Amino acid sequence: MEKITVLDVLDLDLKAHEALDLKCVAARSGLAHEISEPDINRPGLTLSGFFDNFAYQRIQVFGRGESAYIEKLDRENETSAIRKMFTFPIPCCIFTHGITPSSKFIDIAEEAECPILLTPLPTSDFSIRLMRALGDVFAPRQTIHGVFVEVFGIGVLITGDSGVGKSESALELIERGHRLICDDAVELKCIGNVLIGAGKNLVMGHHMEIRGLGIINIAHLFGVGAIRDRKQIQLMVQLEEWDATKLYDRLGSGENSVELLGVAIPRIVVPVKPGRNIPIIIETAAMNERLKKMGYYSAYEFNQNILKWLESENARSVYSQEKDPL
Repeated sequence: MEKITVLDVLDLDLKAHEALDLKCVAARSGLAHEISEPDINRPGLTLSGFFDNFAYQRIQVFGRGESAYIEKLDRENETSAIRKMFTFPIPCCIFTHGITPSSKFIDIAEEAECPILLTPLPTSDFSIRLMRALGDVFAPRQTIHGVFVEVFGIGVLITGDSGVGKSESALELIERGHRLICDDAVELKCIGNVLIGAGKNLVMGHHMEIRGLGIINIAHLFGVGAIRDRKQIQLMVQLEEWDATKLYDRLGSGENSVELLGVAIPRIVVPVKPGRNIPIIIETAAMNERLKKMGYYSAYEFNQNILKWLESENARSVYSQEKDPL
């Protein structure tokens, strides 16, 4: 789990419908406070003086209701609950709808060195965005060696021993119109029950290492349409050198999967030897995975057709024996 501070939240590079639009209006000295939980808290009960089970370690979000209650306490010159609230090590307070708290509230926050942030977003919209951003930061993660590509909309993680042909296969897939997410070091994040893959090394970006050719820039060679930043991992293709003594799956009826960060990912093992077109096999595997997600299993249908055929053959055989003049 990564550590994140209030300043890191302010600096999150989120675009369009993910942006938080935050600005700090008080207690900048507390921007180094660490945030230890991805959840948020609405301190309505706390402002009324009820401190049992107060989730002070979370970011405190103040909507219109909490802001109106603070104004009421300010008019009545009753600030004891607010002062007591700031005796807890709160990471920061965020006011939505662009509402600026009262000067008394800001003065108390300044004394406690608790940053006050503002956002023009509505409370519900902002809460969803913030929890999504924090969930991404605090998500369990793992780095795996491989190449991650998008093939027909399916996130395919290509793994295997060094030199088996992962990058070369991915390069051919890119040439055929598919997209590269990252090469060599793939960082996995488990968000909910979804496994997201992205590049671990930001310096490498969308570069690839091809033995005998060196480092190439995919975006420059094939255009920005040949890359993307992140994608859900939906299929793992493990490449390995052909082993004549090993029995490989020839029907596809067995469900093979691998568990990564607690998420089961379908896996196929593809033996590599001269004459095998690995990129076409990966394309076919991706299309077959799409069919499975639509509820269509080619291997299962094949087995059912074979069973129906055997049953019909047995029925004809029994019927013929019954009609035998012997």
